[in-house]
Amino acid sequence: MMSKYATVGQRIPRVDGPAKVTGEAIYSADIYLKGMLHGKILRSPYPHAKILNIDTSKARRLTGVRAVVTGADTARVKFGQLKKAKMPDKAPLALDKVRYVGDEIAAVAADSIDIAEEALELIKVDYEILPAVFDPFEAMEPGAPQIHEHAPNNISVHFSHQWGQPVDELLGACDVVLEDSFKTHSQIHAYMEPNCSVAAWDQNGNVTVWASTQGPYTHKQELVTTLGIPEQKVRVISPAVGGGFGGKRHIPEPSIAAALLSKMSGRPVKIEYSRKEEFAATRHRHPMNIRLKIGARKDGKFLFFDAKNVVDNGAYNDSGPAVTYYAGHSLTTNYRVKGVCYEAHLVYTNTSAGGAYRGYGNLQMRFAVESMVDMLAEKLNMDPAEIRLLNAVQENEPLICGGTVTSCGLSECIREVTKSSDWHRKRKNSGRLHGVGMSCYEYVVGVRWHYPHDSSSANIKINDDGSVDLFTGALDIGQGSDTTLCQIAAEVLGIGVDKIKIFTADTELTPLDLGTYASRLTFIAGNAVKIAATEARDRLAEVVAEELEENPEDIRFQGNRVHVAGAPERGFSFPEAVKMAVNKKGLIVMGRGSYDPPYRIADFETGKGQFTSTYSFGAQVAEVEVDPETGVVKLLKIFSATDCGFAINPLSLEGQAHSSVSHAQGMTLFERPVLHDGKVLTPSFLDYHIPTSMETPEVDCIFVETIDPEGPFGAKGVCEGYQVPTAPAIANAIYHATGIRIRELPVKPEEILKGLEQRKQRKG
Repeated sequence: MMSKYATVGQRIPRVDGPAKVTGEAIYSADIYLKGMLHGKILRSPYPHAKILNIDTSKARRLTGVRAVVTGADTARVKFGQLKKAKMPDKAPLALDKVRYVGDEIAAVAADSIDIAEEALELIKVDYEILPAVFDPFEAMEPGAPQIHEHAPNNISVHFSHQWGQPVDELLGACDVVLEDSFKTHSQIHAYMEPNCSVAAWDQNGNVTVWASTQGPYTHKQELVTTLGIPEQKVRVISPAVGGGFGGKRHIPEPSIAAALLSKMSGRPVKIEYSRKEEFAATRHRHPMNIRLKIGARKDGKFLFFDAKNVVDNGAYNDSGPAVTYYAGHSLTTNYRVKGVCYEAHLVYTNTSAGGAYRGYGNLQMRFAVESMVDMLAEKLNMDPAEIRLLNAVQENEPLICGGTVTSCGLSECIREVTKSSDWHRKRKNSGRLHGVGMSCYEYVVGVRWHYPHDSSSANIKINDDGSVDLFTGALDIGQGSDTTLCQIAAEVLGIGVDKIKIFTADTELTPLDLGTYASRLTFIAGNAVKIAATEARDRLAEVVAEELEENPEDIRFQGNRVHVAGAPERGFSFPEAVKMAVNKKGLIVMGRGSYDPPYRIADFETGKGQFTSTYSFGAQVAEVEVDPETGVVKLLKIFSATDCGFAINPLSLEGQAHSSVSHAQGMTLFERPVLHDGKVLTPSFLDYHIPTSMETPEVDCIFVETIDPEGPFGAKGVCEGYQVPTAPAIANAIYHATGIRIRELPVKPEEILKGLEQRKQRKG
């Protein structure tokens, strides 16, 4: 569809592209300061143990060692996303005991990495080894090892939510009820850039931290809390970030340790994680064990979902409570249903903590739901696409969770992807071990989880040469938001993207933004930028209108010109108009914008409420081929249709679709960390298989533009949601090809071979 706009809606190359492809971009690991030391963290070799004593004397005496810190040197404050009682449960350096292999105990700063590593070996820790538990079901059993004193039976959070009519009341109206179990395993984020932090104190007691983080402002708050210093004393800068996918949302440990070491040594300190640390000690996707029941009428109309979910939290909360909550909430938002029952237990185990990861619980639950939708369609002799169309939510439809769908193109997405994939022909004419499967999804566009606001701000300054400086706290971690925000500002001001320079993610120079997560930047930061650019434009319009003796409302900004509506010749070039403001009015043209979406904070107690402004929707079809000799599944192609509201940059959206599909492909077919007694046995890319270019499929992208009433130019965020439907689409395609129902991810080739052999025996 041709865009009616000059800049938004166009396929604009990324503004940060040249710096990244030439190596000019500066990442945290590239930061070098005068006198900088190198830090390393001592980690627990045991999954569960009391710390009886830590002797650092030999390490301190080693030549080249400048500082050593332990939990005793901290403010002894625990951190965590939720500030409710018992939720913050993680100390930056262990205080009393360790709870997983890799837990942080002490940190060392030295003249070189080699000296720092040698110093770690000289630290003597006396432990009382405790029994450990690695399975969430075993962890809930009476007599299981107690991981946190505040959590009886190791249950961090228990949710019991009922939306709409009670399931018991709906059972009698059902013509068919299906029930089955599904399991998803952990997944490592596998971003290219390891976590890295550089901290430096000045003589006035101020600390500056350069950190690889997805949220400089929230990172700053965690530093303020754990360091016990005033907010005005902390500055966080996020240079270029080499991927995050949620994994860099809440990992303050390297920054806290670097800051403590810097303060003690009086010199800057850098802590950069090794790849082994990334696999063993950072956050990962939460494994889930889902028992799902679905009830429906014989015409295919859904009546209820009833889900029981046991979530492996790992050793600490991090994002676990919110991830567990959203997994259940997602049952209420994709399809029309009269009742949903959700009971979930978030359970501590002696493994590294689960954390934010693209899909945020929705992905795991969608695997179960979309698999069972196909099972129900087969039971009722219905086409999987038709049963989804029958139940898809519609625009302006109230939800049983208490919210409302605003813009919604789910039905159109299903129809579009059905057509583009040649669905009906392929479903009827499936070749030998060749199949297609479908899945749908919804995803939030911003959420109010942890703070009373979900805001973003932006400042615009127009220079006297007509160039524009855009200041925003919003951070581009690879998804292309810098380009999107520049396009929005350029469209409002009627100039080219090349005239805009963007400054981001510095808590001392750029205005507030809560971070890069929940597909929120295009919608929330985009609105803030649009408001700021509009204010700057209107101020400039007043100057031009006065000069031309016209009304400001009649001034237009187009094609790098400022002119009277309907009379392009009556006006000035954009730089001329700016110079006029400076020279005749002494006016530096600026604009400020803040945007906080109109919804409430999520109510974890009742589970009800509107905690996002809008949802993105979509449908995918996966086409697969199964090798009968090896059981290996080859993903041939993904057909994707996405309700993006308005495609501000189709080129960027296509890139996100391709990367998200590859990411989900890895979870579905390849990726599973192997642990033994809590220790990760696959701590490198040699051992942990992620998709390469040789395995990545072709992706056919379709954009359904519903023009959201609240979004900037009607746009919605979609990047994170792209990843949600791929796993069940592949699983449903495998069933179409083989008759083997996948109930556990990742898919095991040996299970496929076993199923094929059983099918052969039944036929033979």
